[in-house]
Amino acid sequence: MSAEVLVGVDIGGTKTAIVLAKDPQAVLTRIAFPTTPKLGPEPAIAAIIVSIRKALLTQQFNPSDVKAIGVSCGGPLDPVKGLIQEPPNLPGWKDIPITSILEKEFGVPCYLENDANAGALAEHKFGAGQGTRNLIFLTMGTGLGAGLILNGSLYRGTTFLAGEVGHVRLTETGPVGFNKAGSVEGWASGGGMAILAREAVAAAKRAGRQTLLANIEQAEISARDVWHVAQQGDEVACNIVATAGNKLGHAAAILVDLFNPEMIAIGGLALRMGDAVLEPARAIVRAEAIPAAAEACRIVPAALGEQIGDVAALCIAMEGLANGK
Repeated sequence: MSAEVLVGVDIGGTKTAIVLAKDPQAVLTRIAFPTTPKLGPEPAIAAIIVSIRKALLTQQFNPSDVKAIGVSCGGPLDPVKGLIQEPPNLPGWKDIPITSILEKEFGVPCYLENDANAGALAEHKFGAGQGTRNLIFLTMGTGLGAGLILNGSLYRGTTFLAGEVGHVRLTETGPVGFNKAGSVEGWASGGGMAILAREAVAAAKRAGRQTLLANIEQAEISARDVWHVAQQGDEVACNIVATAGNKLGHAAAILVDLFNPEMIAIGGLALRMGDAVLEPARAIVRAEAIPAAAEACRIVPAALGEQIGDVAALCIAMEGLANGK
């Protein structure tokens, strides 16, 4: 076989996935395994190496057939030095030289990128943002961050921290995200929705109102639970979803005013909740953002759907090769 294969590594706080492809949109092999942060980085890195070799063997590739490896991981990180710098979901992963480790192991270039930036690259090249010059991709998962494509190129910022919109404070008080009460992440992420749900259940009990959310163990409640109950018409759950959409809209309005994008594509929860969370967000953008900028910007779910993590990791490898960095 010709040496045209790319390897993608998507490192998350709960699981890591290894993907193999010649074309980022056509994954040949995918291997996933638990990350288990409490065990530290060494077991996960060993599993990454073993899984890459297994994936290559499955498709009858040799290590010499690999063109490049792309690694997607939550920040903070240094994509130039190839260091993972202890993201909140990976405690103990401090200054891990992941690109050097994999380059030494496989003898090919390895590139590292923040998962939100990687998602932006993927949506820009293969998803909803194809043909756009100015695109913002929002990760709406356990946390909330943004990847920025400005004038057709990824914008990282001076210290690679551009796009941390989840850190922006919207209100003086409110659910905590990014260790900050009332932040965008507190209001409009999966973690924030879980906090809102616990508070709403307590308020409903005090007021003598019924909610199906009260039947769920409160310490374990998640945004997925909120959405499941909201689909059954539960008023408390529906209000939580609408509140998250409303606050997401306030964050989007700030981004629209600052960057004047053609599109904001939103992954994660927006894929599952659709217009239930996106319509409140769009309404706020129309009301709050500069009218001409709001009119020029479409707010859509990420087109790559649940596949985005795989495509994003592969796009890092492809982008690294193209830019020679």
